[in-house]
Amino acid sequence: MSSIRDFMSLHHRDCDGLFTDVENSVAASRWDKATAQWPLFLKELFHHFEMEERVLFPRFEQETGMTDGPTAMMRMEHDQMRSVTESLAAAMSKQDRSAFLGLAESMMVLLQQHNMKEEQILYPMTDRALSDVAEVLNSMKNV
Repeated sequence: MSSIRDFMSLHHRDCDGLFTDVENSVAASRWDKATAQWPLFLKELFHHFEMEERVLFPRFEQETGMTDGPTAMMRMEHDQMRSVTESLAAAMSKQDRSAFLGLAESMMVLLQQHNMKEEQILYPMTDRALSDVAEVLNSMKNV
């Protein structure tokens, strides 16, 4: 995989799939299964955020000088999603199917809109702006 866009877009799909698995388990009132799946989703989601926030965004900002641009917006959206995951976790701990599914719908909208912005705008910008894409990819893989 030679581009940031390809690598990170694939990781988006993985995270989305894990979230859908949890959502489907909750919809079926399979709380045992949902409880086992939830940490897998969180691990991948937060790993994705870490790859971006610790490696990709700082490198992009360093090379372009754009610190208040798209990366600032993506960090804000990451914080929004972190907040929603806390509410989702609370609903799961109470086995509140209705609350969880309502929040899950909001989370999925946030994920889809966020992913689209990154995949269509930010990742292509990083692939063009960074002089060492292979090194950045390697650094992200090692987070």
